[in-house]
Amino acid sequence: MSSVPEFARHIGEIARAAGEAIMTIYRSDFSVQTKADASPLTAADLAAQKVIMDGLSSLETVLPVLSEEAKALAWSQRQHWARYWLVDPLDGTREFVKRNGEFTVNIALIDDRQTVLGVVLAPVTGELYVAEHGEGAWLQTQVGGEWQRIQARALAQPPVLAGSRSHGNEQTAMLQTLLGDDHRLVPLGSSLKFCLIARGAADVYLRLGLTSEWDTAAAQCVLQEAGGAVLDLQGKPFTYNRGESLLNPEFIAVGDTSVDWAARLRATGYV
Repeated sequence: MSSVPEFARHIGEIARAAGEAIMTIYRSDFSVQTKADASPLTAADLAAQKVIMDGLSSLETVLPVLSEEAKALAWSQRQHWARYWLVDPLDGTREFVKRNGEFTVNIALIDDRQTVLGVVLAPVTGELYVAEHGEGAWLQTQVGGEWQRIQARALAQPPVLAGSRSHGNEQTAMLQTLLGDDHRLVPLGSSLKFCLIARGAADVYLRLGLTSEWDTAAAQCVLQEAGGAVLDLQGKPFTYNRGESLLNPEFIAVGDTSVDWAARLRATGYV
C-alpha cells in the first residue's frame, strides 16, 4: 500500500499547529465578536489564521492565500491565479462557541480550479484527514498515530445521511426522493460531514443554502480521493475560483459515484 504523501503530511502539521492555537482559546473564557455578515468571530479564528499564514509562507514555493479571515482579493486579481491556497482557519465557529467539538481547520490547494490537496483537522478529537490528487485519502486519529487509508462505501441500505439536526420541508421532501423514506440521519457540524462519508460511515450530505468556497474545498479533496464526489444540483463536479462571488452553489456530497445522482436530482423536481 502506498504511504501518505509527504507534502500533504507537512500541510497536516500546519493544521495541527493551528489546532493547538484554537484549543488554547477553546479551554479559556473567550469572547465572541460579530462580523459584518452577522457570523461569529473569536480569537481562535484569528490565532489559527496567523499560524496557517506563517506556515504556508515558509514553504519553498509561496502561493497566494484566500482565507475566510483575510480580506478577499478582487476578482480582477484572483481570476489570474492558477494555484493558490484556500483556507478556513476555523470552520464551524458557531459549533466552537457552543463547545460541542464539531469544528475543523480546513486547508486546500487549488490548481486550475480543481481542489488537489486537502487537509481537515478536528482539533477536539485530534482526527486529521489528508488527501492529495491521485494519492488517496488518509486519516490519523491522534497526534503521532498510525495513518489509515480511508475509502467511501457503496450506498448502504438504508442510507445514512450526514447533515443538520433540522431540515426544512423542502429538503426533507428532496431527501425522500433521493434516498427513500427509510434513511438515517447522523447530525454533525462543519466539514466533518464530508469526512464521515469519506471514511465509509455515511453516504450522503445534501446542502441547500449558502456556503463559501473555503467551507468545502479541503473536505471535497478528501472525499474525492476516498472515491466519492461533491456535485452541484445538476450533477456536475464542484470547481473553485469561478468568479466574483465566493459563494458555492447548493450541492450534494456522495460516497457512491456508481449511483446516477444527476438523474435522482432531476427526479426531485428541485432543479
